Amino acid sequence: MGDTLPMLNPPHHTQVRRSLGNVFDRKSLADMKSSVEQTTSRLLDRFEEELAYGPADFCALVSEELPVITIGEWLKIPPADYALLRSLTHDQVYTQELFPTPSQLALSDESTRQLREYFTALVSERRRKPGNDPVSSWLRVWDAQEPDREAAGEAVYALTLFMVLAALETTAHVLSSAVRLLLEHPRQLNWLRVHPEQIPDAVDEVLRYDAPIHMISRVAPEDTELAGVTVRKNEMVQLMVGAAHHDPNHYAAPEDFDIRRRASHLSFGGGIHFCLGNALARMEADCLLTALLERLPGLRIGAPPLWEPRVAFRRMITLPVVRG
Repeated sequence: MGDTLPMLNPPHHTQVRRSLGNVFDRKSLADMKSSVEQTTSRLLDRFEEELAYGPADFCALVSEELPVITIGEWLKIPPADYALLRSLTHDQVYTQELFPTPSQLALSDESTRQLREYFTALVSERRRKPGNDPVSSWLRVWDAQEPDREAAGEAVYALTLFMVLAALETTAHVLSSAVRLLLEHPRQLNWLRVHPEQIPDAVDEVLRYDAPIHMISRVAPEDTELAGVTVRKNEMVQLMVGAAHHDPNHYAAPEDFDIRRRASHLSFGGGIHFCLGNALARMEADCLLTALLERLPGLRIGAPPLWEPRVAFRRMITLPVVRG
């Protein structure tokens, strides 16, 4: 993980970030939106079919599927591999938890090994048969600036791994959490149905109220003082984003979910490490909520959701939903 973009500092970070180009800019998102809308419609068709027979698990049928299909189509990964990548990603993030158990670390190590094997092979294949896809584009950039082909391939592997890890867990949580919170607050849901132009504000409140990442680790590059506490060089600081989002000194009634709040949040980070995929995650949430509001009135939560016991990365395992 130390070679992935969030863990790098300038000048290495600058070089790697520049090699990505303008990923998820306005044009790229416009090109992707139609596909995301079609995928959303197809997933909701299946979800609606399941609702006809009783409770349907929104996580399994929709929120876990949309992000992996979206990023998989963008990277031109075979659809048959989506389930494997989703499963490996679930296990890999244990290494980024606050106090992972030995068994969780072993699970994370094994999933990381398999992800490395998969994406190393993918990068090698794209070098042999380059195409019109991001991985091939990154290879062209790195091959032009790095004479060592092995080092160039390693850089592109780290980029590809990071894109998948960053896109799946976090976006799936935002989608499932948005639906959960709106179903738990039917008055706000009904208001949003009348004012769909406010969906972006609703998504921001979801990101504040229940951020996909509740903890970010940072290492001090030199001795410093933080809020009156001495932090020595190379010591690690855990930034508790989830707690910051509920700080009464910064938010009025922070425990209230209010889609008209229009408050800022830290869910996408900041500075040079501001989330590259923030606009893509927003678009997926916007497409999903827009379609849900139009197609499926009268939904309610059929049973309490189940959660993965994590601190850093939030993950809802099941969200049973019923109709009527």
